[in-house]
Amino acid sequence: MTFSLVGRCARTGMLGAVVTTSAISVGARCQHARAGVGAALTQHRTDPRLGPLALDLVARGFTASEAMQAVVAATPHRHWRQLALIDAAGRTAVFSGANVRGERGEAQGRDCAAIANIVRSASLPDAMVAAFEKSPELPLARRLVDALAAGEAAGGERQPVMSAALLVVDGESFPYVDLRVDDHARPIEELGRLWSMYEPEADAYVVRAVDPEQAVPPPGMKIA
Repeated sequence: MTFSLVGRCARTGMLGAVVTTSAISVGARCQHARAGVGAALTQHRTDPRLGPLALDLVARGFTASEAMQAVVAATPHRHWRQLALIDAAGRTAVFSGANVRGERGEAQGRDCAAIANIVRSASLPDAMVAAFEKSPELPLARRLVDALAAGEAAGGERQPVMSAALLVVDGESFPYVDLRVDDHARPIEELGRLWSMYEPEADAYVVRAVDPEQAVPPPGMKIA
């Protein structure tokens, strides 16, 4: 029903997550990220509390693996949960409970980890990781969207996906990118279109927040 990936850009230190599912508004429940700390995914009988809990532990000094072990141990219904976590050093951890429905899978790569459930192929996360690792020179947001598209190309969900979301953090308490497609016939394609529109303006929005005196809108940018 859901496939997703957490990732880190080794060049910039940016952290982020991308996710899609056949239910509405996946970005409201499943992905979490904190600048300088990490990014987390929680899915399958989703408990949105688990992402912030994992990031709190990483912020206290736990590695991704240590934090994942602690979250799983503290979760009463762990057998229903599927989780992924990356820390600021690029270390990753994944977990799939015994009751997570198949086909399901997990994969970990360089600065990334992918998880999936109720999909057409258990190897789908491997395709996502391969796509993410392919172009480290690209912006993190583009690599995340490309990984999601690779998951769809590798078989995708058993049912048509409805929503998709992209979250990237970079040095501030607010997201660098937070784009959501809550209900769309082709949400992954639409998410890519939204990022292409947002990318030229992303840096300008940060400058306007932290140093408004220096803010100069790019050509054609709408003031907000």
